[in-house]
Amino acid sequence: MKQYLLDTHVVLWIAENSPKISQEARQILCGDALKYVSIASAWEVAIKISKGNFDLAGGLVEFYKIIDYSELEILPIKKEYLLSLSDLPFFHKDPFDRLLIATAKIEEMTILSADENIQKYDVPWVW
Repeated sequence: MKQYLLDTHVVLWIAENSPKISQEARQILCGDALKYVSIASAWEVAIKISKGNFDLAGGLVEFYKIIDYSELEILPIKKEYLLSLSDLPFFHKDPFDRLLIATAKIEEMTILSADENIQKYDVPWVW
C-alpha cells in the first residue's frame, strides 16, 4: 500500500478544510493510503508558535488533535534520516522540509506538499 508523508502545512490545511488543498491531495487524504506526519512537523509548529510567527488556537495541543482526528501516524526522527541529510543538495534551505525529504527517501514514501521545491529532489511528490 502506498505511503504518504504530509508536510506541516498540509496537516494545518486539513483542519481548515482549506481550498488550497489540491484535488489529487484531497483524494489521497480521503483514501485508504497510509498517511504519516513527522514529529519534526510538531517541532516546527512549536518553534513558530514560540517565536510569535504562527497563531494556532490551542497551540501545539491543537496540532496533535488535528493529527489524531485525521488518523495520521506520527513518525519519530531516526538517525538514518539525519545521516541522509548530508547527501541532499541544497535546493531547499528549510531544515524541516529537508528532514521530510530525507525521511521520505529512507522510508520510500511520497511527500504530500504544495511546496514545489520538493520536486527538485529524487523523491516522489504529489500536489
